[in-house]
Amino acid sequence: MGDLISIHPTELKFPFELRKQSSCSMQLTNKTDKYVAFKVKTTNPKKYCVRPNSGIVLPGSSCNVTVTMQAQKEAPPDMQCRDKFLIQSVVAPDGATYIDVTSEMFNKEDGQVMDEFRMRVIYIPANPPSPVPEGSEEGSPPRETVHENGNQNSSFEDVSRSLEENKEKYSEPLSVISKLTDEKSSALQQNQRLRQELELLRKDISKSRAGGFSLSFVVLVSLLGVLIGYLVKRA
Repeated sequence: MGDLISIHPTELKFPFELRKQSSCSMQLTNKTDKYVAFKVKTTNPKKYCVRPNSGIVLPGSSCNVTVTMQAQKEAPPDMQCRDKFLIQSVVAPDGATYIDVTSEMFNKEDGQVMDEFRMRVIYIPANPPSPVPEGSEEGSPPRETVHENGNQNSSFEDVSRSLEENKEKYSEPLSVISKLTDEKSSALQQNQRLRQELELLRKDISKSRAGGFSLSFVVLVSLLGVLIGYLVKRA
């Protein structure tokens, strides 16, 4: 670590997932009472985007730098990356801003005092595999703990209680439905008997000789017809 700035972390770790961008950040802290200019370089500039890639860190303050790796179509062998980053820092004039940072400020030929810090890139799996429960064997489920059994028993009790509550809640509507079903069945049976009686009367009429019918007989037949129509409509 140089005398001008401290860098955290000391390695760039990217969560690696094919065809997806990945980012990580680093913090540059000015350890001096002077203005410090910095510049970030990489061995693979087409692969990474650095924001900001240069700037000014005020005395005693910090600056965050975000590095974004472009989406990769294939993974390197053994997930090993050979890319490197170089962070250069020099003392800048008091009151300098990021506009005043130029490439000439980091030329060693000018006798400029400059710190350099190299960082390597590390890939980490974006979705690490879940650990195997202790004591479990391949092809067999892990053993249940007392705590898990207690939770299962509690769950069964909750389900049973819920069923009992629903049974009480819907007992009255079910009773009404059953009663209406019985009434409908009784009405259908009565309707069938009346139909049979009406059919018998019709047969008797067809067998009777020519002659008039009594008024009471006609009224009875009419009433039976009206009653059958009412029962059919109600059913």
